[in-house]
Amino acid sequence: MTFDPQAATRAMIDGLGPEALAKAEAYTTGNHWLMLWGLVVTAIVTAIIIRLRVLDRIEARLASRSRAVRHFAIFVVFFLLSALLALPWTLYSDWWREDAYGRSSQSLADYLGQGAIGIVISTLLGALFFLGVYALIRRTGSRWWLWSGGLTAASLAVFLLLAPTLIEPLFNKYQPVPEGPVKAALAIEAQKAGIAADRIFLFDGSRQSNNFTANVSGLGPAARIAISDVAMKQASLDEVKAVTGHEIGHYVLHHVWWMVGISAALAMMSFFLADRLFAPVARLFGSDAALDEARGIPVLLFIISLLVLLAQPLVNLLVRTNETASDQYSLETVNLPDALATALVKTAEYRNPRPGAIEEALFYTHPSVERRVLRAMKWKAAHPNKRAAPSPR
Repeated sequence: MTFDPQAATRAMIDGLGPEALAKAEAYTTGNHWLMLWGLVVTAIVTAIIIRLRVLDRIEARLASRSRAVRHFAIFVVFFLLSALLALPWTLYSDWWREDAYGRSSQSLADYLGQGAIGIVISTLLGALFFLGVYALIRRTGSRWWLWSGGLTAASLAVFLLLAPTLIEPLFNKYQPVPEGPVKAALAIEAQKAGIAADRIFLFDGSRQSNNFTANVSGLGPAARIAISDVAMKQASLDEVKAVTGHEIGHYVLHHVWWMVGISAALAMMSFFLADRLFAPVARLFGSDAALDEARGIPVLLFIISLLVLLAQPLVNLLVRTNETASDQYSLETVNLPDALATALVKTAEYRNPRPGAIEEALFYTHPSVERRVLRAMKWKAAHPNKRAAPSPR
């Protein structure tokens, strides 16, 4: 009997059951709306901060201090105040809703504790970054947006280099994959790709999320592949191998560097348009700040937030291209299409596997689960005699 990739894919997705599919669709659609409502919340927070004139008073009170001190203080207060004003929305979107859909079992106390750490880190890093941006606005004139794009690339590269060592351990515990069949199998995969076996880690992702996930983070010697303990608990050995093959694909194909480049280009475009839009948007919010004044940062960041949201479909297209390439890498090197497909189906619990074409183009950072499973099944049909190396026992 001839193998039918379409029928096999349909059977896998339908096997989730109508209730699970409906829940995944509701969760995914809600996430799309969260993006739009998040922009509304940003606008409200921007308006409140401008109307309270908090940043103006800081500027006036520190008038005798150096520009760097004034600006740093303004940025720190802005980021902290923004986080505080947006806290009700953040609690709803990132904690309560995740818990309601069964995507997380993290306690409120733990969420708030980790959130506080995240706010401190993002405030300090954001303040330092915008010190650089506003210095470039003053010193490079009309081409500040071009230089700021370069600053974005450099800052992101430094962050990716340091994050695995200094930041990520603040939120999760990373440790080498325990001795056993899984480690032995992954060591073989890593060796084929020229990756040191000690760069594959297991982390307690279940602390924040019940999602089946893995990722590649870091640059250069700090780069590593991290697998959530959720995947280890829910997946078979072959599924872990297939998913790790996908993540190794990101590593080997240098997708992290691609994202640094994309982020820099997006930053340049956003800063360029912000330079043109700042004055009218500032008037709309009732601000009299000029572009080169630090107290105008609420307006600048609102414009950037809006532009990033509008650019999301293009960014998503580029990311989906990388995800497809990594799936292909896993199929070609690990050759476990059934395991890759069943692992992907597990992610359908939190990502509607059958979106419409427009929905996928606008909102999806990964190709739809159905499309990815079908690709795996087509690979299986096209390579009936090719077999993966046996798993170590």
